[in-house]
Amino acid sequence: MFKNRRSGQAVVEVALMMPWLAFLFVGVLDFGFYSYAAICTQNAARAAAMQTSKDTSSQLATIACVAALGELKGLPNMIGVASCATSVAGITPSLPVAVSIAALTNATTPPCADCSLNAFAKSTQAFVTYQTLPMVPIPGVLMGQLTLTRVAEVRVRQ
Repeated sequence: MFKNRRSGQAVVEVALMMPWLAFLFVGVLDFGFYSYAAICTQNAARAAAMQTSKDTSSQLATIACVAALGELKGLPNMIGVASCATSVAGITPSLPVAVSIAALTNATTPPCADCSLNAFAKSTQAFVTYQTLPMVPIPGVLMGQLTLTRVAEVRVRQ
């Protein structure tokens, strides 16, 4: 008789814990996606800076865009994207990435990273901004959609 009364206890515990488990699952899924997007965005900035650092004539936004798109192609909202926005303000759901570059020397502000060691050093700085897919918002932790900006600088070969 007592055995039958206790058999429903597990069902009640699962029913009380299921919302918390679902909440944690969604949080882990969102965090994993955002982490992957941050890694891809940093790789895209590095690739854009590397491609535009071959020489001063390679410092073009189109070259940087092609390099960045190659690194971002694994993200779900980048399927079919073939160009980059010209500025961060131009980012849309159909064009979720913006790439810009800057040529740095001793005379620019900020100066290149190697300018303190070599006054004639030149470098390329690439800025990649990526807007993620809207995910499930978790108030106070994850807002549902992130805009990530990463910067990389590479010395120009002379």
